[in-house]
Amino acid sequence: MRLSRVALGAAPAVVAAIAAVALGLTAIGPGRAQAQGGEIEAVVKDYFAKRPDEARRLVKDYLVKNPGVLHEALADLKQRTDRTALINSNAFGLFNSGKHVLLGNPKGDVILVEFVDYNCGFCRRALADTLDLIRSDANLKVVLFQHPVLGPGSAEAARVAVAVQMHDRSAAKYLEFHSKLLAGPGRADKARALAVAAALGIDVAQLEADLASPEVDARLEEGKRLTRALGIRGTPSYVICDNILVGAVGIGPLKSKIAAARQAQQDSGRRCEL
Repeated sequence: MRLSRVALGAAPAVVAAIAAVALGLTAIGPGRAQAQGGEIEAVVKDYFAKRPDEARRLVKDYLVKNPGVLHEALADLKQRTDRTALINSNAFGLFNSGKHVLLGNPKGDVILVEFVDYNCGFCRRALADTLDLIRSDANLKVVLFQHPVLGPGSAEAARVAVAVQMHDRSAAKYLEFHSKLLAGPGRADKARALAVAAALGIDVAQLEADLASPEVDARLEEGKRLTRALGIRGTPSYVICDNILVGAVGIGPLKSKIAAARQAQQDSGRRCEL
């Protein structure tokens, strides 16, 4: 059984190809079968659960004829195992530190971590996805980290953002600040970030005083440490359970990973971040 579990669990290509063989889906072909992965995988799991001996035979025959797929499956499994280990070793800082922006439901059952730069065009595009997720998923908790990689202006805006968050534990005002700064015209820097804060009625004099505080330095340094540890370079980047998604991937993939994380937690009885 070990071979079939590795093959089926680690490589979607194996699942799709064996589905075509086991269920007589020769007209579909592996490529199209993979594209229809959700429906076919459900049927295959049911089929194999009722015929374990046939499942082992089909997997063995397929892998003997296609040894490259096994190498692909093992490489994929190793990559996912390494990534999971990295996330697990940094879980407290990512999910539980409580020092970074919390949006959505503070007691949500799934946590979405997002790394953002206020001068990132893709972050601007992805803002609607984050807001949609917060509105549509009452059990989602969002943790936002500053990852200013696009020059001095980004670093300045990030410092102001952290100072704003320090004064708004509820995150209601911060979410408005975040949205206006990210979606507004022109490049983000200290002056523009302070102007947005002032327009929202935030005490700018207090923000100015806090910009040089050790607390701001510590929160920004924690974000840097995590991005280095996880190999995250670009923005936006997301961590959902043991998945890292890089770029403005769209609402569909984010919802899919959130749903998978929620189901995995229900099946295991254990939170991903614990």
